[in-house]
Amino acid sequence: MNMTAAVMTEAGKPLEIRTVQLASPKSKEVLVKVAATAVCHSDYNALQDETTPAPSVLGHEGAGIVVEVGAEVQTVKPGDRVVLSWVPFCGTCEFCQTGQVNLCESAFGPMFEGTLLDGTTRLSQDGENMYHYSLLSTFAEYTVVPEMSCIKIPDDMPLTQAALIGCGVATGYGAAVRAAEVKPGSTVAVFGIGGVGINAVQGARIAGASRIIAVDVKEKNLELAKAYGATHTVNAAEEDVVEAIRQLSGGYGAHYAIDCSGNTISAEGAWKATRKGGTVVFVGAFHPEKQLNLPAGGFHRVGKVLKGSFYGDIHPFRDFPILAQLYLDGKLNLDDLVIEKIQLADINRAFDSFHDRNAVNVGRVVVEFTGGEGA
Repeated sequence: MNMTAAVMTEAGKPLEIRTVQLASPKSKEVLVKVAATAVCHSDYNALQDETTPAPSVLGHEGAGIVVEVGAEVQTVKPGDRVVLSWVPFCGTCEFCQTGQVNLCESAFGPMFEGTLLDGTTRLSQDGENMYHYSLLSTFAEYTVVPEMSCIKIPDDMPLTQAALIGCGVATGYGAAVRAAEVKPGSTVAVFGIGGVGINAVQGARIAGASRIIAVDVKEKNLELAKAYGATHTVNAAEEDVVEAIRQLSGGYGAHYAIDCSGNTISAEGAWKATRKGGTVVFVGAFHPEKQLNLPAGGFHRVGKVLKGSFYGDIHPFRDFPILAQLYLDGKLNLDDLVIEKIQLADINRAFDSFHDRNAVNVGRVVVEFTGGEGA
């Protein structure tokens, strides 16, 4: 079929709105009409990355309606509302068999090569192959995705808000609820209040934390964090973060610290601000050339748990429906995470905002497709 898509033609250049061709789904794939797709900073990073295959259709935070399914698909049917997961899983590797589906080894080769799981592409233009992004390519009117990327949600879940679930919301929530396993009555410090961190705050609140400390350098982000459940804030540009958190926790430090900043200095502060026996979760992506420096002296005596978390340790088929229901029950704020609703033709304006240090980054700009039931 012919469809309109935003195409990355070359690293660092604006996306181009083009008519491209999309092939039918294979036996274990699903054709989805995209209703809404959020614009994530990871899409911006891909656009700037010389290693991203081009031409490609970016986008990895999306929701829509199933149009067609392959012969072997069992989990969804035409008409179902779905959220798309950019980390599918094979179900057969050692990690999948032990429940760590976010660490599945089968998806990453095709993901980096810009294909679907079988190593081929469904996208083309004038007979020339185009590449997928994170097996989803949601910056388009339609997409073909693996069945394991397609998670059914309740029929009354609005798809604009549902689009947010597939990446930043799930990662932040999962970092608190799944990776850290925050307990009721505890103290949680969240470092970096962006699209992931704000949802770690929400996750900590949902888990029953009694004290949630938001840490950032933007006062506007800290003020917003209060509306999502933060009980205290610390401006890292103005205060000694470690000392401030200790003062807010009876001198002991936080039970849990979740670093969403991707900044190694912030991550080191998260470790130091956590009490003995506490848990520290690093969910932010560090620059590969940076090094973490943690105090070696007495390291074994403090009894802390240090954990890296990819995708918030979530299981999409378990957690996406939970997140949708939390929203429908009024317990998860997704409405205010929609910074702006735009059309696909305006998508480069969303990318331009990543250059603005003063732009609001607690949430997402969302592309809505006409007729896609995004509201």
